[in-house]
Amino acid sequence: MESADLIVIGSGQGGVPLAAEWAQQGRRVVLFERGALGGTCVNTGCTPSKAFLASAHAAGRARKAERLGLGVRAEVTVDFAAVMERVRGYPEASSRGVEGRLKKAGVRLVRAEARFVGERRVEGGGVRVQAPVVLIDTGTSPLEPEIPGLAGTPYLTSDNFWELRERPERVLVLGGGYVGLELGQGLARLGCAVHVLDRNDRVLAREEPEVSEVLQEALEADGVKLHLRSKVRAVRYGRQRFTLELGGERLEGDALLVATGRRPNTEALRLEAAGVETDERGFVKTDDQFRTSAEGVYAIGDVAGQPQFTHVSWEDHRRLKAILAGEDRRRDDRALGYAVFTDPQVGRVGLTLEQARRKGHDARAVDLPLEKVARAWETGETLGFYRMVVDRQTERILGATLVGPEAAELVHVFLAHMEAGSTWRRLEQSVHIHPTLAEGLPSLARKLAG
Repeated sequence: MESADLIVIGSGQGGVPLAAEWAQQGRRVVLFERGALGGTCVNTGCTPSKAFLASAHAAGRARKAERLGLGVRAEVTVDFAAVMERVRGYPEASSRGVEGRLKKAGVRLVRAEARFVGERRVEGGGVRVQAPVVLIDTGTSPLEPEIPGLAGTPYLTSDNFWELRERPERVLVLGGGYVGLELGQGLARLGCAVHVLDRNDRVLAREEPEVSEVLQEALEADGVKLHLRSKVRAVRYGRQRFTLELGGERLEGDALLVATGRRPNTEALRLEAAGVETDERGFVKTDDQFRTSAEGVYAIGDVAGQPQFTHVSWEDHRRLKAILAGEDRRRDDRALGYAVFTDPQVGRVGLTLEQARRKGHDARAVDLPLEKVARAWETGETLGFYRMVVDRQTERILGATLVGPEAAELVHVFLAHMEAGSTWRRLEQSVHIHPTLAEGLPSLARKLAG
């Protein structure tokens, strides 16, 4: 049995920097990884999806050139195989970078599936290690919904989508959430006939209704067919075609993309051997400082039920590093921002009006249609809106919802104000450059000034 100062299971965006930083301090660190280095973000999430969307959105915008007075509708030729080959190159390069970082820091890397064999004792690939601190950072995987006939078929998920070489003519997408909409719209802009099915009465059902309305309009403009309040009763596959039974209606497609949620990667860890408890869905239970039910064992990121965003997992490593050094940090001690990279984009931070009121705030919200922003009007990108939520008593900004071009960038203005504890008056006093999209943010705040 070997000894170490830290054992890390999983090479996600939280585990890798913690392992590297501890090793650089002269501590002995062992990291186990059963798959590609870098976790979901590098290999199957952020990196390939945003590279894919760069091509798709470029094609989509080119087709809309006539609205800028170019006279004719642009004819865009898509080399789907070339697009996907380009996309596959990014994860490979990123994963090599992760391996280089770990090696340079002095982390011992064990390329094997790990499991607990006792309290703070881990085994994998013939290597047994014990340490006073063990970190679980194994992330999540696509969830397979319980639909008769689905198991065993060659359906796509966000894991294997990137293996596509040829463009499918007709794609069926199960799930109207972030992944389903980003990839669905991307496929439509690359020339596929796309059908999105969701059991809810609107897409992005976790967001505010107005967000869904804008996205539905944009998707339909791209030719995406939405099937809302749809329940798939069975899946059939034969002759390289998928058929979805919807109860009185059938949909056929060349490809089926399943984007209905994710499950924690805990089944192989033998958590019971270490006394680590999970919740009813299999996520590792932790307290506000990432402690599990087993002394010395911590869990961060997706596997601990944290919001499933790379930047959250990365900040988790900073939180945990501080906690292990005796500082007082918590798993939710920063304003949470995130984005949906559809076109238009969705940028979100903090609380919605409904959430703020449920938390006891005397809150109000103000809206600004994008058509009132000069830059949006000049570029013909007027579909969307800006919304800000504030506390009437303290005048602090509680949250924001932005829908429009570059919303994923603009939302950081609100995030910075919220972290600084400033009020809407500070934003209202800011002189933003004209003509920019960000110029609309002080204009939004001025609505609170009457």
